[in-house]
Amino acid sequence: MGDRRTFVLVDLALLALLAATYGISYLHLGVGNAVLNIGIAVAKAGLVVWFFMHLRTAVPLVRLFAGAALLWLVILFALGLNDWLTR
Repeated sequence: MGDRRTFVLVDLALLALLAATYGISYLHLGVGNAVLNIGIAVAKAGLVVWFFMHLRTAVPLVRLFAGAALLWLVILFALGLNDWLTR
């Protein structure tokens, strides 16, 4: 029963973050809009990975590979951004 309660709370948190994204879209913060929206997107992705993909109950090797995949994604984005900024 505790698992169901956890998933309901995570769903509510995701809905709250969705509402925050929607609300921020009406604010005129300049670059702050992009920063806030990226932060909210990272939080939503983190909740999905941690709870719905069961990373919190995974063995340490699975967590290691998930972290390595995230590191590789950051490296690829950094290299792509570097290429785009230097043109």
